[in-house]
Amino acid sequence: MKGSTFRRCACRDPETGKQYGQSCPKLTSRRHGVWNVRQELPPRGDGTRRTFRRGGYENTTTAQADLDKVRALLSIPGQDDHEGRTRIGDLLETVSSQKEPIPDYDETARRFRSHQSLTARLTVGEWLDQWLAGKKTRENTNRTYESHVRYHLKPRIGHVRLDRLHIGNLSEMFEAIKDENEVIESQNAARREQVERCKWRGKGRPPAAERERLAAERAKLAEMEPFRKTTEAGTRQRIRATLRTALNTAIRHQLITFNPATYVELDSGKRPKPLLWTAERVRRWEETGEIPGPVMVWTPAQFGAFLDEAEGERLYALFHLIGFRGPRRGEAVGADEANIDLDEGLFTPAKELVVFRGEVHETKPKTDGSAATIGLDSVTVSVLRAFKARKARERLEWGEAWQDTGKFFTKEDGSWLHPDAVSDLFDRIAQRAGLPPINLRDLRHVTATVLHRAGADIHAIKEVLRYSTIALTSDTYTSLLPEVDREIAEKAAGVVPRGRTRTDDGPSGSPRAHTDPENEKRPAPSDEDDDDGDATPQVRAA
Repeated sequence: MKGSTFRRCACRDPETGKQYGQSCPKLTSRRHGVWNVRQELPPRGDGTRRTFRRGGYENTTTAQADLDKVRALLSIPGQDDHEGRTRIGDLLETVSSQKEPIPDYDETARRFRSHQSLTARLTVGEWLDQWLAGKKTRENTNRTYESHVRYHLKPRIGHVRLDRLHIGNLSEMFEAIKDENEVIESQNAARREQVERCKWRGKGRPPAAERERLAAERAKLAEMEPFRKTTEAGTRQRIRATLRTALNTAIRHQLITFNPATYVELDSGKRPKPLLWTAERVRRWEETGEIPGPVMVWTPAQFGAFLDEAEGERLYALFHLIGFRGPRRGEAVGADEANIDLDEGLFTPAKELVVFRGEVHETKPKTDGSAATIGLDSVTVSVLRAFKARKARERLEWGEAWQDTGKFFTKEDGSWLHPDAVSDLFDRIAQRAGLPPINLRDLRHVTATVLHRAGADIHAIKEVLRYSTIALTSDTYTSLLPEVDREIAEKAAGVVPRGRTRTDDGPSGSPRAHTDPENEKRPAPSDEDDDDGDATPQVRAA
């Protein structure tokens, strides 16, 4: 097919007002005019002719380079492939009319051979909608994907063409999210200050002048942004994971060849490690109100104080179950009666109740491993039997109004528990008991502490809590278990028997050694054997 590069200008004939084009007399100068490309294209489907045109090149070299790219694309289909040649012609006609960059040869050839559209310009937002519509994962996971797409991905990169998305787009998106966090924190702080200005701290009804002031302050509060959560590092990692999954699917559909979400750099967003509420941390919290970390865990003694306070509550058995056997909140409130076998002492968390946009939904556990059966100790079985008997009495009292939902833990009328209402009750009980704050979901970490104190190793904790890998279990509890390990260390110090003991003021200056009970039964060393000449050295039991 005919094609060429040529030089032309925008000069006009003063008499006719028409452009000279290629016939301008000034084109004899190399500095006058610009270079252009013209290439005849395969005819349209209806047989009409069309041409690829592009101008504005500074020299013949750059013009010829683009002409070579166009001719290379025209060579992809064979001479006898009329349909294929029409498709390439459609692509180049679209590129020419919309003044888009000339498509990459390798990418176009791949799409051509896989029979994908060459002219479609799918955006990231359009692809994410298609991807979500075809997802067949668990409902709660789909809701998380939908939230990430709706609130973060589509507003920030939805307009970008899918095949042009690059790492820079994603870096800018996550930087913008962090910038927005600063705005949110500032707005939240301003709202908290305004809330304080809206409070009446006097006794009785405020005077008229004060009521007017409070009304004005409350009007200002109503106009302010509501409290919002920031998008922390862990959430940003999950947003990236959602995008990475969507783009991997696009690669499998041969829409793109590169996944920028795999390579964009983010903050670590590692799972926060639990910290025990030690006596010193409790003292500091009582003085300052500061909580040492995002995930705090009660000691066994603190958990015992909570159980003592909660024992009279209707849902005491639920808190007992979570604390001793470690089901997640949704797994506990969503447990079916059929999956708690009190005769065999077994519990299979095969259902969950989760909250999405204020409504409670039933879903399957996060993974197949989450639905693994765990054993129940005799005390927990006894507590659960007592709740089951109470629920049977409630069923008789409600009669026909009773709702048979099949759940083990329910409201008095048999209907589903709202997970957030259970968390609120947990918080109220903890406050009544004067305990330092933890979240109900972190009561599951108390299970790890109790199990370890009872002698369980990391592998046993993994099995009870149903983590996917022992590495995840170890990484989660590396800051928690060493504090519990001190008791084991103290016991270990007294295991090794010694022929003699060191005193606090011995020659080496080392502290008095621990001995085991067997060592205490041995005869006291003679005067000759004792460095200090004391026939009855002091011994500290382990």
